[in-house]
Amino acid sequence: MLKVVEDHGGASALPYYQDIEPEPTHAPPVVAGVRSGGAFPVSTPELSPGPVQGRVINAAGLQPMFIVGDDPTSQAWLKQKLSALQGLQAVGLAVNVISAARLREIRSWAPGLQVMPVPASDIAGRLGLQHYPVLITATTLQQ
Repeated sequence: MLKVVEDHGGASALPYYQDIEPEPTHAPPVVAGVRSGGAFPVSTPELSPGPVQGRVINAAGLQPMFIVGDDPTSQAWLKQKLSALQGLQAVGLAVNVISAARLREIRSWAPGLQVMPVPASDIAGRLGLQHYPVLITATTLQQ
């Protein structure tokens, strides 16, 4: 059961959660799984590949994360930043990906890192982002 911590209004998030199902009760505790059907495509129309102006932010306690898509710019960026991302144990958000096969390809660009398919309209709006790839830490946005 989802618990609402804070509601800023806007569109319902239900479509993003309808494909989440808890693991069976006889299994060891694991994060809920996403069914393969219906989770794709993942689209974030507010974000596209392009330059990101680095800046300081104040997001104390935020785990390092990065935003990428299924495009050559994201692939090259991941190759260039892989060591730093691994050192930070950053979590990836694939914000524009059409299928599970393409997500597997993106994950192959980021060995050792967790990359999840996630629409990021809310994050884009809150951080004033229009482009990716980008690394987000508790103190900075940087490409």
